[in-house]
Amino acid sequence: MMTDKLISNIFIVFCLVVIFTMFVVAFNKAMALPTVYFSWSSGECTAVDNYTDTEYTCEKLPKHYYHTYVE
Repeated sequence: MMTDKLISNIFIVFCLVVIFTMFVVAFNKAMALPTVYFSWSSGECTAVDNYTDTEYTCEKLPKHYYHTYVE
């Protein structure tokens, strides 16, 4: 009887560790996305804020980024 409770507790702890790890990985990826500023009137890229060592420019945009409009 004690072994069933122990196995259940180990399973719950394992699931919580996996969920926490997935949350940390997703948060880290989201924080690394650059912010790309687009002109509201022309729709063209005006600037890129890079938050990692990878340098993106308006000519070389990443696949995923935060889209922000400016005047």
